[in-house]
Amino acid sequence: MKHILKLGLILAFFSIYAVKAQETKAVPEHLTVETFKEKVYNYEKNPDEWVFEGKLPAIVDFYADWCKPCKIIAPIMEELSEEYKGKIVIYKVNTEQQRELSRIFGIRSIPSVLFIPKEGKPQMTQGALPKETFKQVIDEFLLGIKKDQ
Repeated sequence: MKHILKLGLILAFFSIYAVKAQETKAVPEHLTVETFKEKVYNYEKNPDEWVFEGKLPAIVDFYADWCKPCKIIAPIMEELSEEYKGKIVIYKVNTEQQRELSRIFGIRSIPSVLFIPKEGKPQMTQGALPKETFKQVIDEFLLGIKKDQ
């Protein structure tokens, strides 16, 4: 009976630990029109100039559930979100559900990925890029880390 009680306590401890560990894992956040305007860019308030609303550089992944290339980069975005936790923020916008954002940004091809530095103009790229390319853009464009030549 003591062994069962000990085993139960050990399992309970590891279950709580696993839940807590998962809670702190960084994952891309899905945005709606409203949350986009709060966290990224309020295009109604600032229609003529880009004014970034965020505190950290960001990436916005415009995707659709049916898009195969989008499914290829989805796990890459999750990995990057964890690797660059506290340095950048990664967002996702479902183009099927958030048509207004797709229209505002002229999304015609997905995946389209918007890279947003803390200061300056954002840059958009299209297609399923490899993880190393994303890392290079994050390091150089978003974080300003210069690589030795």
